[in-house]
Amino acid sequence: MRLVLATRNEHKVREIRDILDGLDVELLSFHDLADLPDVIEDGATLDENAVKKAVEVAGATGHPALADDTGLEVDALDGAPGVYSARYAGPACDSDANNTKLLAELDGVADRDRRAAFRCVVALATPEGLIGVVVGTTAGRITRERHGGGGFGYDPLFRPDGYDRTYAEMSAEEKNEISHRGRAVRASRALVEELLRSV
Repeated sequence: MRLVLATRNEHKVREIRDILDGLDVELLSFHDLADLPDVIEDGATLDENAVKKAVEVAGATGHPALADDTGLEVDALDGAPGVYSARYAGPACDSDANNTKLLAELDGVADRDRRAAFRCVVALATPEGLIGVVVGTTAGRITRERHGGGGFGYDPLFRPDGYDRTYAEMSAEEKNEISHRGRAVRASRALVEELLRSV
């Protein structure tokens, strides 16, 4: 069975491929398929965006599609950036600009009040419709400066609970073991396995 990973983010593709390794599926990314439409992520929630991407990409490709939407939710910012995490510093921003804005927004906030959580929603759909949705969450804190050169997005600023390093200071394997996306994608394996049994 072919399964399309409904993202143009190569960092996400690598993480998801690693986590789903061993499943009897051929994992395809947008780079493996031509003329795929851009899905407008205009949902009010991570759940809405993940479902929309999975359903639209499955419909466009004729193959099952797995999509995620992920947000960093910072307590001191009332849950922001949340659904706007990828474009927190503006529509054409990059990760560096997003990190700079987040640090500026938290300037002067005490360490004890820098709690945050990464939340990842993964949706699986076939051309016939939605199969299911799973969620993975990892709690932690936002550091006062960037640490580490690995990962992507907010990884240099997010230190998960129980660790003295940020995501960006961890190996890919270690991060995948504890991360929000790792938890959500591992939970989605059951959905994919159920789909495999039905075809």
